[in-house]
Amino acid sequence: MVKADMPQIRMVDTIRGPLTYTLTRKRVKNLNLRIGTGGEIMVSLPLRCPVRQADDFIREKSGWILNAISRREGRQAEPLPPVSREECARLLNEALLRVYPLAEPLGVTFPALKLRKLKSQWGNCHWAQGYITLNTALARCPEALRDYVALHELVHFLHHDHGPGFYARMDTLMPDWQQRRRALKSYSGALEKQ
Repeated sequence: MVKADMPQIRMVDTIRGPLTYTLTRKRVKNLNLRIGTGGEIMVSLPLRCPVRQADDFIREKSGWILNAISRREGRQAEPLPPVSREECARLLNEALLRVYPLAEPLGVTFPALKLRKLKSQWGNCHWAQGYITLNTALARCPEALRDYVALHELVHFLHHDHGPGFYARMDTLMPDWQQRRRALKSYSGALEKQ
């Protein structure tokens, strides 16, 4: 029989950087996450669950965790640095160049790239016209998130909607795309402040 043990300190790498948390095995039904008043991250894990499940949970919730800690400390989630127009074009073009080799073997022609300030989207695909548009606010986000949006738009050249085929292709090309999408949600304030 698995018994409760002493709390252990663990560190996991996330898209937003390393996070340290305290893991305690308990007689609980579900994995529980708490943020302490000092910003400490605590996870209670059911006795029979593998430790990697807690690590995966922290990775998945990293955006939410960091935002919760920031709110408690009374500051904005992540102050995003200003980016010049030239730097924005360079960063978003590099993202497209990094992920295009994933889509090229599937018959996707390299698209034209347009940059715009969009109010509610990170990007969109104009597959019939052969171009994608990326939000200029995306340049202020981490590289992994820029890559996710660029690939998302490239996959729309193959699947024009968000149906099962689209998500299956994303799973194949970028297995951690869902974690990246969740992390991107914590940057939604950048859409409003451009």
